[in-house]
Amino acid sequence: MQFGWLTLALSPSPEEDAARIGQQIEQVCCAERLGFSDVWLTEHYFTGESVYNDSLLFASALAMKTSRIRIGFAVVQTPFHHPVRLAVQLSLLDNLSGGRIDVGIGKGTVYNEYEFVGHGLRSDDSRERMEEAVEILQRIWREAPFAYDGRFHKIHVPELRPKPVQQPGPPLWRSVISPGSFTECGRLGVPILTARLPVERIKERWALYEAGLHAGGHDAATCKRLLAQSALWRNVYVAESDAQAEDELSALLTETRHHMMHVREAYNPPDFTPGPETLNPWTDPKVSDSVAVPYVLSTGSLYGSPARVREQVAELRDVGVRHLLCQTGFGAMSHAQNIASMQRFGEQVMPAFWHD
Repeated sequence: MQFGWLTLALSPSPEEDAARIGQQIEQVCCAERLGFSDVWLTEHYFTGESVYNDSLLFASALAMKTSRIRIGFAVVQTPFHHPVRLAVQLSLLDNLSGGRIDVGIGKGTVYNEYEFVGHGLRSDDSRERMEEAVEILQRIWREAPFAYDGRFHKIHVPELRPKPVQQPGPPLWRSVISPGSFTECGRLGVPILTARLPVERIKERWALYEAGLHAGGHDAATCKRLLAQSALWRNVYVAESDAQAEDELSALLTETRHHMMHVREAYNPPDFTPGPETLNPWTDPKVSDSVAVPYVLSTGSLYGSPARVREQVAELRDVGVRHLLCQTGFGAMSHAQNIASMQRFGEQVMPAFWHD
């Protein structure tokens, strides 16, 4: 198995932002030392989550501070980026990192409409913007000169420089939830990541992805590589005892949820309502914490003593997971608490699965 590290931590006040940014760089360097294979950066704006905000610029600092760990985006909110600028930045990052970039692509948050408003947009056309951006990215790295006449962008570029180290470009990943998306991404040969998928659903979703790979006519080596890369995102918190881990993680998740619900109520425009298909017990404001937090603990979290977390990781391995993305920071969790949990996981859990 391989283990990725994912950051979605919160800076509780503007006064703490600079310190928190420095701490996140330290956490990534710690992840590399512990043997995590990849780090994944989230992208959020204006309220303290993803405190660096600009994940692409932050990634350039990580490229200089690290030497081995791959640097991924989970995900780039494509409507907030001009696609030519995005292509140039990703290509430069690929050069700065020596070809260590992975790019999760998304249409933008489905909950925080204030992020769209802050960029002078609304989310109504976000899927179309994303699809146009993906086509431009895939073609501009290959074609010179490059011309595009779309709904949002009319472009003519003599040649993109510098070229990415990874040819024809950094891998473009997709975040998937629905069964049909697994099959379609397999057919297209697109690497995937997914979050909060219950254990009992993993095997069938992975089978749909594999069926899509075969339907797309991909060779055996490509199928094997993409299946091994398929990434599952989990909250991970390792403490000295099971009870301590449950109490501390529950408190952190409750704090995280209160912040999340507060900023959405305070800043989302009155004419915006998240689609009902996007709501679950964690994201639905009508659901109480007493239901929401146990839901996330049971469907999206690995927590406990090192021995218990080893059992939980083994359960995922046994249903086919070979790439686990670990979110170790929650809410305004302290740097010391995050590092302590990371070290327990890296030293007492991960080595048991490296040769599986």
